[in-house]
Amino acid sequence: MNVSRFAAAALLTICCGSAAARDSGLIFVSSEKDHAVTVLDGKSLAVVKVIATGERPRHMQFSPDRRTLYVVASDSGRIDLIDVAKLEVGSSVDVGDDPEAFDVGVDGKHFYISMEEDAAVSVIDVASGEQVAEIEVGEEPEGVKVSPDGKTVYATSEVASMVHVIDAATNEIRSNVTVGNRPRRFAITPDGGEVWVTSELAGEVTILDGRTDRIKGTIPFKPKGFRDEDVTPVGIVMSRDGKTAYVTLGRANHVAVVDVAKREIEDYILVGRRAWGATLSRDEKTLYVVNGMSDDLSIVDTVKRRVLKSVPVGRVPYGVAVDD
Repeated sequence: MNVSRFAAAALLTICCGSAAARDSGLIFVSSEKDHAVTVLDGKSLAVVKVIATGERPRHMQFSPDRRTLYVVASDSGRIDLIDVAKLEVGSSVDVGDDPEAFDVGVDGKHFYISMEEDAAVSVIDVASGEQVAEIEVGEEPEGVKVSPDGKTVYATSEVASMVHVIDAATNEIRSNVTVGNRPRRFAITPDGGEVWVTSELAGEVTILDGRTDRIKGTIPFKPKGFRDEDVTPVGIVMSRDGKTAYVTLGRANHVAVVDVAKREIEDYILVGRRAWGATLSRDEKTLYVVNGMSDDLSIVDTVKRRVLKSVPVGRVPYGVAVDD
């Protein structure tokens, strides 16, 4: 699990560079079947470039300085590093078989990667590309999220229906919490007090206390006209003030808008088929949602709570990231 000297040097520059975000306005969409990331102009929504990546690109995240977009290529066993200025893969980090999702430590020094085949969370040094720890978790880990203070790492196990709470200082599991069937992804309130996890086959979000690791409550989703088995929440994103959560409902083709404090569903927004990954614009007036079965990106007005436009992208889009 390493990178070339050139790539390692590039990674070190990425970690330690002081440049501000480029704010290009570009939208990046990973497409599992095209083995590529589609880049759209944020204003015109026209395709700027299609960047070839490793096989089956999935989760994406910017480096802290936003010069680089990290893209996990599951079937290639690596993370590709896209140079945001050049719009090309500059280097790659080999991480092992079947990585799915990841998060970056708050200091930008470590990747925390869910390794589906190994039933583990792998901790990789960003600068060297070397593995520094491997933490055994339940079968088919998926979502990974670092707490705002960087002290805790959360990981889901789809098969075990469990959230693993990991101490980032020791890389040891602190707690195992059973949640709804097939947990997928996380959102955390800004103060770290609540951890929200989507449970795909339970059709709900489970809320954990970020300090005690205990369950505080659940929110089931019941959009009109859909059977319970078709309500499959996966993606979740929370506003910076922690007041509103947006949850993609998979086969139910909607996004739920949730008041975080009240734990009440305020609205359901119709999007494309199998709503999956989502992200907010910097001003939080726009929500971007990729739809895995209709191969498009929904542009959602968060004030009016309706889709402004649907834009075709690659086949089976998985994740979306915006450089704004």
